[in-house]
Amino acid sequence: MADNDLRSFLAAIEASGDLVKIDDQIDWDQELAGIGRLGCERFGPAFMFNNIKDYEGWRTIANPVAGWRRYAVGLGLPANTSIRELYKVYAEREVNLIPPVIVKDGPCKEVVIKGENVNLFDLPTPMVHDGDGGRYLGTWDIVISKDADSGWVNWGMYRFMVHNERHLTGYPRPTSHLGKMLLEGYVPKKKPMPIAIAIGADMPSHLAAAATFRLAGDEALLAGGLGQQAVELIKCETSDLYVPATSEVVIEAEVYWDAVAQEGPYGEYPGYRSGEMGNAIVAKVTAITHRKNPILSLDTTGFMDSSAVTTSISGAISIRRRLEKHGVPVVECYIPPESGVHMAIVSVRKGGAAIAKQVVELLTARRALISKIIVVDEDVDVFNMAAVIHAFSTKCHPQRGTHIHTYEGRANALTPAYSLEERVARRGASVAFDCTWPPEWPREETPIRATLDSMYSPEVQRRVLSRWNDLGL
Repeated sequence: MADNDLRSFLAAIEASGDLVKIDDQIDWDQELAGIGRLGCERFGPAFMFNNIKDYEGWRTIANPVAGWRRYAVGLGLPANTSIRELYKVYAEREVNLIPPVIVKDGPCKEVVIKGENVNLFDLPTPMVHDGDGGRYLGTWDIVISKDADSGWVNWGMYRFMVHNERHLTGYPRPTSHLGKMLLEGYVPKKKPMPIAIAIGADMPSHLAAAATFRLAGDEALLAGGLGQQAVELIKCETSDLYVPATSEVVIEAEVYWDAVAQEGPYGEYPGYRSGEMGNAIVAKVTAITHRKNPILSLDTTGFMDSSAVTTSISGAISIRRRLEKHGVPVVECYIPPESGVHMAIVSVRKGGAAIAKQVVELLTARRALISKIIVVDEDVDVFNMAAVIHAFSTKCHPQRGTHIHTYEGRANALTPAYSLEERVARRGASVAFDCTWPPEWPREETPIRATLDSMYSPEVQRRVLSRWNDLGL
């Protein structure tokens, strides 16, 4: 069972050796995020900043789950749980949903600030990167919104920039659930859309908000399944939305249906600043509630950040299930977080050009987030990047093994390789690298790997492994 609030989770990763506390005064202007950014780039720990310049009484946690060890603890598992086991556990829990429970009081209501007393600059919002358009509050958050017609509630993870004391500007894409809810439900009715931004909630809730989940799915139930216990929800002060009751900070706001404001640029999860300042949604903050001695959570977005780790596992499981649904003989799928969620590795029981083409076409039919797909035979461990690189280097024919699929209107606008024109038009391409042996090759003509498990008899393998263990290796 996972911890039910951020503070219990932090105690757990401190006990596992995956948290460093910093008591020296740290500047919110780039220095704080810079330490967190270096931590991601060097596969380091999470950082708790206990003394933030200009913000006495506030603390900040940087990169809660930017690494598999902390991700494992977030699910209530030992820190040394293997990636393969994490995938297995996530897939099992994802289909065993647990409904939330409603409570009348919770820690996030210890301090309540409303109306004219709201001032976003009272929060230690960091300047995350040099060159960002402003100070970003929503980097590791849960943005809660409700469909105007059906009442369906969505949890997502979207970036929000402080515009002034009472307003935020944000970048939920028009194709995102929040963007579609606004454009299709509230704009035609000329009504503002209530949202709630929960910061520093329990880890399963954040993992659910960042997850690739089924359309019209309820992430509150997913959070309960991932954590193996019901999430406690509490009603907002100024809307009928419900938020995790143990959240450190909750920002309640209304998105204008008839206004935009400038937002960006920002260094995003692919590891680049790939966009300029432009028009974005604008939200007026109606209330801020928080715990005493509150903790602001921060994802120092870029290479190997928390969002890349989080979305990679749910995205890979979603890909595997989609391929299974369409009859692809898929065995496993892995999205390396190091790829910025731009590459997937798919192993299949039967390969060949037709399978590779089918895979790339299926994965680009609706939204094309993955631009590189490596298809390997089932004897290649998709979680072993050395084995994947070897298969890619030796088995992918430079001409016959490359299958490119182009599209327009559904490309990932944050893909750094795309030109500005391509990003605006959402025009792009995805490529499948076929690293499988052609099924029409005769068995005697198919190369055999020069590895212990392929080129030695079972008896010799047994003796070697026994000797290896006897040597204490």
